[in-house]
Amino acid sequence: MLTAQDIDTCRNTQGVVVNPSTSELPVVVIGAGPVGLAAAAHLTDRGLPAIVLEAGPAAGAAVREWAHVRLFSTWGELTDPAAEKLLAPAGWTRPDPATYPTGGDWAERYLRPLADALGDTVRTGARVTGVSRAGRDRVVDADRETQPFVVHVDHADGRQERLFARAVIDASGTWATPGPAGGSGLPALGEGAAADRITYRVPDLRDPAVRARYAGRRTAVIGSGASAFTALAGLADLARADAGTGTEAVWILRRPVSGATFGGGEADKLPARGALGLAAKAAVDEGHADAVTGFRTEAIERDGDGALILVAEDGRRLTGIDEVIVLTGFRPDLSFLSEIRLGLDERLQAPVALAPLIDPNQHSCGTVYPHGHRELAHPEQGIHLVGMKSYGRAPTFLAMTGYEQVRSVVAAIAGDLESADRVELTLPETGVCGGSGLFDAPETDRGEDGCCAPAPRPVPLGPATDGGCCGA
Repeated sequence: MLTAQDIDTCRNTQGVVVNPSTSELPVVVIGAGPVGLAAAAHLTDRGLPAIVLEAGPAAGAAVREWAHVRLFSTWGELTDPAAEKLLAPAGWTRPDPATYPTGGDWAERYLRPLADALGDTVRTGARVTGVSRAGRDRVVDADRETQPFVVHVDHADGRQERLFARAVIDASGTWATPGPAGGSGLPALGEGAAADRITYRVPDLRDPAVRARYAGRRTAVIGSGASAFTALAGLADLARADAGTGTEAVWILRRPVSGATFGGGEADKLPARGALGLAAKAAVDEGHADAVTGFRTEAIERDGDGALILVAEDGRRLTGIDEVIVLTGFRPDLSFLSEIRLGLDERLQAPVALAPLIDPNQHSCGTVYPHGHRELAHPEQGIHLVGMKSYGRAPTFLAMTGYEQVRSVVAAIAGDLESADRVELTLPETGVCGGSGLFDAPETDRGEDGCCAPAPRPVPLGPATDGGCCGA
């Protein structure tokens, strides 16, 4: 295999790589989450050398940060076929395919064994700080496509490294870049100064220290999706508990309340999502949460007693806020790809050909057409954004969609365009049903169509059973 040292021997006096052979270089995969590890498994299955770079201390580091969340996808929808093939010799067996794991289950029972099976291919504590073409910034055209990719890496021990690659698969996700509280998409004035009172994650209310942070206090929840529903329902559950007396929530919505505010309810074809919306509605109906609509946060201030004041663009002020939970979605970190020529949609920051297929104004989890390497293509050949990162700001991603993406992308890298162009995934029309601890019935208890459960009922949500719509 051609190494970085070999590449250095191919430089001219100006330090520019001269006609290096890229076919023997590894494919660099950024991120050792579910989709990144699946990409590595497909590369291994095809005999292609790979290096997986994970910024965290272990594979699935981001998933481990929401270990308390229960997914909406079943085990049967959360494992990749190539990964299962790689795991089989070690005696691994997939958990009951009809049940719903937490993030912690997913990390420990699947991602950790998969990383172990991949061995030295996976390098943890390795943060990618830049990707480019060797000897070419994004402006230079000359011989650009003949140059290998160069990947700069900062290691946890302080070392810096430069790797060369034939292709780069970016599966780094969006978890590290949540949306801000500000209604304009920018942080609200004072948001940084109030950081000690703000979280951008659904709190794990099983943790005594976290429960103590919110118990008996007034918390603003900003957001309108499944994560906001989860937080509201969890705070309502805390308020119902003896130790939670006085716990209040203020639900801040940028839009007015409508029939769709709480999701589809009993008509929702994703039963878990419907049940979660009903649980949030119960929190409001029972007086555990007050909804404030049309409120676009412009500033966050402190009063004389240290409590927070949220100020809207229209001048309205919400006083007496002790804590803020901001759940306004995620966005891709494109900073380390600044020297790469990407073709991204101006709204979603997703690949141009993919964006119309995943527009959240038009699509839910299950109505996204399965897609592969062609929809993920960029002007810079050989660079592939996959998984959550490929969806940009769209929230409709499913884990098994990511698995199909990397199957197609790896086939294309291997030169097997027939396989790369073949769609090998069929999503149910209504998406992946169930999950979030609200619906965990076995397959035989589902509705007649085999996909969706009976209509959900409003049930209390414990803090350990929250989750996201799309399972990843």
